[in-house]
Amino acid sequence: MKAFKDYLLITLGCLITSISLNGLLIPNRIAAGGVSGFATVLYYLFGIPVSITLIVVNIPLFIAGVIYLGRKFGIRTLYGTIILALMVALTSGISPLTSDPLLASIYGGVLSGLGLGIVFRAKATTGGTDLAAQLLHKFWGFTVGQGLLGIDFLVIALATIAFNAELAMYALIAVFITGKGIDLVQQGLRVSKMALIISNEPEKISETILYKLNRGATTLRGKGAYSKVDKDVILCVVNQMEITKLKEMVYDVDNKAFVIVTDITEALGEGFKLIDN
Repeated sequence: MKAFKDYLLITLGCLITSISLNGLLIPNRIAAGGVSGFATVLYYLFGIPVSITLIVVNIPLFIAGVIYLGRKFGIRTLYGTIILALMVALTSGISPLTSDPLLASIYGGVLSGLGLGIVFRAKATTGGTDLAAQLLHKFWGFTVGQGLLGIDFLVIALATIAFNAELAMYALIAVFITGKGIDLVQQGLRVSKMALIISNEPEKISETILYKLNRGATTLRGKGAYSKVDKDVILCVVNQMEITKLKEMVYDVDNKAFVIVTDITEALGEGFKLIDN
């Protein structure tokens, strides 16, 4: 049942991504990196359908990935690769949603980020630059991040030559927003904060967190670098709405407490996001 749900999510994500491509990015000549951006350039230069380029480029990359990187990519990546090309072909007849390249880059990035984020949440990819970047890592030592950035840069540079610099800058906007959209879908809207609290009243503060804020806390052992005095350091993770209340509670107990608050990307476990098995 879980696998069936994942394949439905992959299909939905590919559909949303294809609408982004055919409704916003491709008609406005915005080559927003990756294989789809490369396919957009080829479409305008030679009239090759984007769906054909996606298959012609992605399938060999998938095969190379299986040969040189192992079978870890699995059937889901192959499914995502084929379904994206199919969805792009099926939605190729939709009318452009806007002729304004700025709007197209913003909303195209949002939809692409949403679609690809859904695919990634289902433990799949759509092939393309993900596989290429990992091949670059294996044979030339680039990190995956460097590989992805380098490929996107080459595609946008190609778009600059094929179209113009202005459209390439719009493509950069779309790439940035797509990345943020993917992160948002994968991590969710709930922003968490981590607090480190150094105080002469660690037990009272811990009890306040446990029984008044209803949050867990962990006591770490610390030592002052200058004073050489051993001290307890309280670590606590709360959501964004609770951080002000936490600080108020701490300073009600000890107005000389030292508090460090930082953003955290994701919090998993009881009281936060539970992991699907």
